[in-house]
Amino acid sequence: MSVQDQLLDITVIGCRNLKDTEWISRQDPYVILEYAGNKYRTQTDTDGGRNPNFNEKYMLPLIEGLREINVAVWNSNTLSADDFIGSGKIILQKVFTDGYHDSTWPLTTRSGRRAGEIRVILHYKNPKGAQKVSSVQQVAPTHQSPPVYPPANLAYYPPPPYAAASPYPPPSPSDCSCYPPIYAPSYPPPAQAVYPTYSAGAYTPPAGFGAQSPYPPQSYPPPTYPPQGYGAPPAAGHYPPY
Repeated sequence: MSVQDQLLDITVIGCRNLKDTEWISRQDPYVILEYAGNKYRTQTDTDGGRNPNFNEKYMLPLIEGLREINVAVWNSNTLSADDFIGSGKIILQKVFTDGYHDSTWPLTTRSGRRAGEIRVILHYKNPKGAQKVSSVQQVAPTHQSPPVYPPANLAYYPPPPYAAASPYPPPSPSDCSCYPPIYAPSYPPPAQAVYPTYSAGAYTPPAGFGAQSPYPPQSYPPPTYPPQGYGAPPAAGHYPPY
Protein backbone atom coordinates (compact mmCIF):
# COMPACT_ATOMS: atom_id res chain seq x y z
CA MET A 1 0.00 0.00 0.00
CA SER A 2 1.34 3.44 -0.95
CA VAL A 3 2.29 5.89 1.81
CA GLN A 4 1.88 8.91 -0.45
CA ASP A 5 0.19 11.86 1.32
CA GLN A 6 -0.42 9.84 4.49
CA LEU A 7 0.59 11.35 7.83
CA LEU A 8 3.40 10.38 10.16
CA ASP A 9 3.33 11.46 13.81
CA ILE A 10 6.76 12.28 15.20
CA THR A 11 7.40 13.43 18.75
CA VAL A 12 10.82 14.86 19.62
CA ILE A 13 11.42 13.82 23.23
CA GLY A 14 14.92 15.25 23.87
CA CYS A 15 18.64 14.80 23.53
CA ARG A 16 21.30 13.22 25.73
CA ASN A 17 25.05 13.70 26.07
CA LEU A 18 25.26 16.47 23.50
CA LYS A 19 28.55 18.07 22.57
CA ASP A 20 28.97 21.27 24.59
CA THR A 21 29.62 24.34 22.45
CA GLU A 22 29.71 26.86 25.34
CA TRP A 23 32.76 27.62 27.41
CA ILE A 24 31.27 29.67 30.25
CA SER A 25 27.44 29.39 30.31
CA ARG A 26 25.05 26.56 29.55
CA GLN A 27 24.09 26.09 25.91
CA ASP A 28 20.50 26.54 24.60
CA PRO A 29 19.78 23.64 22.20
CA TYR A 30 16.95 23.27 19.66
CA VAL A 31 16.21 20.65 16.98
CA ILE A 32 15.41 21.01 13.27
CA LEU A 33 13.66 18.17 11.35
CA GLU A 34 13.83 18.13 7.55
CA TYR A 35 11.67 15.89 5.35
CA ALA A 36 10.81 16.33 1.65
CA GLY A 37 12.11 19.90 1.65
CA ASN A 38 10.03 20.93 4.71
CA LYS A 39 11.68 21.98 7.98
CA TYR A 40 10.20 21.76 11.49
CA ARG A 41 11.90 23.59 14.39
CA THR A 42 11.38 22.91 18.08
CA GLN A 43 11.37 25.52 20.77
CA THR A 44 14.72 26.41 22.32
CA ASP A 45 15.43 24.72 25.62
CA THR A 46 17.10 27.63 27.43
CA ASP A 47 19.96 26.40 29.58
CA GLY A 48 19.19 22.86 28.43
CA GLY A 49 22.90 22.16 28.35
CA ARG A 50 23.87 18.67 27.22
CA ASN A 51 20.49 17.04 28.06
CA PRO A 52 17.67 19.22 26.75
CA ASN A 53 14.00 18.22 26.73
CA PHE A 54 11.45 19.23 24.11
CA ASN A 55 8.39 16.88 23.96
CA GLU A 56 7.05 18.47 20.80
CA LYS A 57 4.89 16.65 18.23
CA TYR A 58 4.62 17.18 14.44
CA MET A 59 2.55 15.70 11.58
CA LEU A 60 4.60 14.99 8.46
CA PRO A 61 2.89 14.30 5.07
CA LEU A 62 4.71 11.27 3.66
CA ILE A 63 6.27 10.96 0.23
CA GLU A 64 6.39 7.57 -1.51
CA GLY A 65 9.97 6.30 -1.64
CA LEU A 66 11.33 8.76 0.96
CA ARG A 67 12.09 6.66 4.06
CA GLU A 68 14.28 8.88 6.26
CA ILE A 69 14.17 12.19 8.15
CA ASN A 70 17.19 14.44 8.56
CA VAL A 71 17.69 15.85 12.04
CA ALA A 72 20.09 18.54 13.28
CA VAL A 73 20.71 20.03 16.72
CA TRP A 74 21.86 23.64 17.16
CA ASN A 75 22.84 25.93 20.01
CA SER A 76 20.98 29.25 20.01
CA ASN A 77 23.09 32.42 20.40
CA THR A 78 21.87 35.95 20.92
CA LEU A 79 24.79 38.06 19.64
CA SER A 80 26.37 35.64 17.17
CA ALA A 81 25.40 32.89 14.74
CA ASP A 82 24.01 29.67 16.19
CA ASP A 83 26.45 26.87 16.84
CA PHE A 84 26.08 23.51 15.09
CA ILE A 85 26.11 20.63 17.59
CA GLY A 86 25.39 17.51 15.52
CA SER A 87 23.16 15.83 12.93
CA GLY A 88 21.76 12.42 12.06
CA LYS A 89 19.10 10.46 10.19
CA ILE A 90 15.86 8.83 11.41
CA ILE A 91 14.99 5.71 9.39
CA LEU A 92 11.25 5.08 8.88
CA GLN A 93 11.29 1.44 7.74
CA LYS A 94 10.36 -0.03 11.13
CA VAL A 95 7.47 2.36 11.79
CA PHE A 96 6.02 1.58 8.34
CA THR A 97 5.99 -2.10 9.29
CA ASP A 98 4.96 -2.01 12.96
CA GLY A 99 3.10 1.31 13.17
CA TYR A 100 5.12 2.40 16.24
CA HIS A 101 8.79 3.03 16.92
CA ASP A 102 10.37 4.54 20.03
CA SER A 103 14.12 4.74 19.72
CA THR A 104 17.25 6.93 19.98
CA TRP A 105 19.36 7.93 16.99
CA PRO A 106 23.06 8.93 17.06
CA LEU A 107 24.28 12.41 16.23
CA THR A 108 27.67 13.22 14.76
CA THR A 109 29.69 16.38 14.10
CA ARG A 110 30.72 17.49 10.62
CA SER A 111 34.00 15.68 11.10
CA GLY A 112 32.15 12.44 11.97
CA ARG A 113 32.78 12.49 15.72
CA ARG A 114 30.08 11.48 18.14
CA ALA A 115 27.95 14.47 19.25
CA GLY A 116 25.31 12.76 21.43
CA GLU A 117 21.91 11.20 20.59
CA ILE A 118 18.30 12.22 20.06
CA ARG A 119 15.15 10.34 21.09
CA VAL A 120 11.96 10.45 18.98
CA ILE A 121 8.68 8.48 18.97
CA LEU A 122 7.04 7.63 15.61
CA HIS A 123 3.42 6.66 14.93
CA TYR A 124 1.96 5.46 11.62
CA LYS A 125 -1.73 4.50 11.24
CA ASN A 126 -1.50 2.04 8.32
CA PRO A 127 1.48 -0.24 8.94
CA LYS A 128 2.23 -3.12 6.61
CA GLY A 129 2.02 -5.59 9.48
CA ALA A 130 -1.64 -4.69 10.09
CA GLN A 131 -2.34 -5.00 6.36
CA LYS A 132 -0.94 -8.53 6.34
CA VAL A 133 -3.09 -9.52 9.33
CA SER A 134 -6.24 -8.08 7.72
CA SER A 135 -5.54 -9.91 4.44
CA VAL A 136 -5.08 -13.20 6.30
CA GLN A 137 -8.34 -12.64 8.18
CA GLN A 138 -10.21 -12.04 4.91
CA VAL A 139 -8.83 -15.22 3.29
CA ALA A 140 -9.34 -17.39 6.35
CA PRO A 141 -12.62 -19.38 6.41
CA THR A 142 -15.42 -17.89 8.40
CA HIS A 143 -16.43 -21.11 10.15
CA GLN A 144 -14.95 -21.90 13.50
CA SER A 145 -14.34 -25.18 15.20
CA PRO A 146 -16.65 -25.91 18.12
CA PRO A 147 -15.11 -25.05 21.47
CA VAL A 148 -13.58 -27.92 23.43
CA TYR A 149 -14.51 -27.97 27.08
CA PRO A 150 -12.85 -30.15 29.73
CA PRO A 151 -14.95 -33.03 31.06
CA ALA A 152 -17.07 -32.22 34.06
CA ASN A 153 -15.86 -33.39 37.45
CA LEU A 154 -18.70 -35.65 38.51
CA ALA A 155 -17.35 -35.91 42.02
CA TYR A 156 -18.04 -32.22 42.50
CA TYR A 157 -21.78 -32.55 42.13
CA PRO A 158 -23.74 -34.05 45.10
CA PRO A 159 -26.14 -36.93 44.37
CA PRO A 160 -29.80 -35.99 43.85
CA PRO A 161 -32.13 -36.34 46.88
CA TYR A 162 -34.01 -39.26 45.40
CA ALA A 163 -30.80 -41.21 44.99
CA ALA A 164 -30.35 -41.53 48.78
CA ALA A 165 -30.01 -45.05 50.17
CA SER A 166 -33.37 -46.71 50.95
CA PRO A 167 -33.88 -48.07 54.49
CA TYR A 168 -35.46 -51.21 52.99
CA PRO A 169 -33.44 -54.02 51.40
CA PRO A 170 -33.93 -54.35 47.64
CA PRO A 171 -36.16 -57.29 46.57
CA SER A 172 -34.37 -60.22 44.99
CA PRO A 173 -35.51 -61.52 41.59
CA SER A 174 -36.74 -64.79 43.15
CA ASP A 175 -39.12 -62.88 45.42
CA CYS A 176 -40.88 -61.17 42.53
CA SER A 177 -42.77 -64.36 41.56
CA CYS A 178 -44.78 -64.35 44.77
CA TYR A 179 -46.59 -61.18 43.81
CA PRO A 180 -49.41 -61.19 41.24
CA PRO A 181 -49.02 -58.78 38.37
CA ILE A 182 -50.38 -55.35 39.02
CA TYR A 183 -52.93 -55.68 36.21
CA ALA A 184 -54.49 -58.99 37.52
CA PRO A 185 -57.93 -58.53 39.17
CA SER A 186 -58.22 -59.28 42.84
CA TYR A 187 -61.61 -61.05 42.40
CA PRO A 188 -62.78 -64.00 40.18
CA PRO A 189 -64.40 -62.91 36.90
CA PRO A 190 -68.17 -63.45 36.56
CA ALA A 191 -69.41 -66.64 34.89
CA GLN A 192 -70.36 -66.18 31.28
CA ALA A 193 -73.74 -67.44 29.93
CA VAL A 194 -73.60 -70.53 27.75
CA TYR A 195 -75.78 -70.42 24.66
CA PRO A 196 -76.67 -73.51 22.60
CA THR A 197 -75.19 -73.77 19.18
CA TYR A 198 -77.33 -74.54 16.15
CA SER A 199 -76.61 -76.04 12.80
CA ALA A 200 -78.72 -76.27 9.62
CA GLY A 201 -81.42 -79.01 9.78
CA ALA A 202 -80.67 -79.97 13.32
CA TYR A 203 -82.91 -77.51 15.16
CA THR A 204 -85.22 -79.06 17.78
CA PRO A 205 -87.80 -76.75 19.27
CA PRO A 206 -88.05 -76.81 22.99
CA ALA A 207 -90.65 -78.84 24.75
CA GLY A 208 -94.16 -77.38 24.69
CA PHE A 209 -93.40 -75.13 21.77
CA GLY A 210 -96.17 -75.32 19.11
CA ALA A 211 -98.64 -77.47 21.18
CA GLN A 212 -102.33 -77.54 20.08
CA SER A 213 -104.22 -74.54 21.37
CA PRO A 214 -107.48 -75.20 23.32
CA TYR A 215 -109.24 -72.58 21.22
CA PRO A 216 -110.77 -73.37 17.78
CA PRO A 217 -108.92 -71.86 14.91
CA GLN A 218 -110.33 -68.77 13.34
CA SER A 219 -110.93 -68.24 9.63
CA TYR A 220 -110.93 -65.03 7.66
CA PRO A 221 -112.98 -63.18 6.66
CA PRO A 222 -115.42 -63.77 9.54
CA PRO A 223 -118.90 -65.23 8.60
CA THR A 224 -121.98 -63.00 8.12
CA TYR A 225 -124.86 -63.39 10.47
CA PRO A 226 -128.60 -62.84 9.51
CA PRO A 227 -130.26 -59.78 11.01
CA GLN A 228 -132.16 -60.47 14.09
CA GLY A 229 -134.97 -58.52 15.71
CA TYR A 230 -136.35 -55.17 14.71
CA GLY A 231 -133.24 -53.77 13.51
CA ALA A 232 -133.39 -55.53 10.11
CA PRO A 233 -134.10 -53.31 7.12
CA PRO A 234 -137.56 -53.94 5.39
CA ALA A 235 -137.72 -55.58 2.00
CA ALA A 236 -137.91 -53.45 -1.07
CA GLY A 237 -141.37 -52.05 -1.73
CA HIS A 238 -142.69 -52.74 1.69
CA TYR A 239 -142.34 -49.29 3.20
CA PRO A 240 -145.52 -47.90 4.86
CA PRO A 241 -147.16 -44.94 3.20
CA TYR A 242 -146.94 -41.54 4.72
